Amino acid sequence: MKRLFDLFFALFLLMLFSPLFILAPLLIKLSSRGPIFYSHPRVGIHGKPFGCLKFRTMYPDAEKMLHKLLQNDPVLKKEWETYYKLKKDPRITPVGRWLRKTSLDEVPQILNVLFGEMSIVGPRPLTQEEVVHYLKEKAKKILSVRPGLTTLWIVKGRNQFTLEERISLEELYVERQSFWLDLSLIAKTALRVVFPKGAY
Repeated sequence: MKRLFDLFFALFLLMLFSPLFILAPLLIKLSSRGPIFYSHPRVGIHGKPFGCLKFRTMYPDAEKMLHKLLQNDPVLKKEWETYYKLKKDPRITPVGRWLRKTSLDEVPQILNVLFGEMSIVGPRPLTQEEVVHYLKEKAKKILSVRPGLTTLWIVKGRNQFTLEERISLEELYVERQSFWLDLSLIAKTALRVVFPKGAY
């Protein structure tokens, strides 16, 4: 039932956001060089790897820029190690900042849902490094379900949580998952897109 719901809702979202698939690529191309889409290696259900799709929000060579930033600034390094994000990330383009603030950079993940790699609601997909270093003994439980477009910690405050706090909330979702909880999280996520809080 969850898979059927994912398919129908993903098709609905694809139609709803179809204008964005025209506007976003145009803005991305006008603001910086590089590809329109970004496919990042993530770990899916039962540890199966897949490419998590996003609209590109960063300048080219972002990974090299990050390495240099963290090497030269201990404050930024501490922030990265705590949240796995930077609040004022110089790697993000102006268009990318808007896409992230509204969470619209993640709209291409609708395609991941259609491909069966993700669900509408589920734990957010992690990298292999995050699975090894942070999930540890919780990996089997959290990876027992498909990763999702939205989840518990996104509606509760998004990037205001540390990575460890997010993982605890992911574990809570897996334990309490239900159709009605999913509907509730979808509705609250829609409000977060309209009224962004904690997104950067």
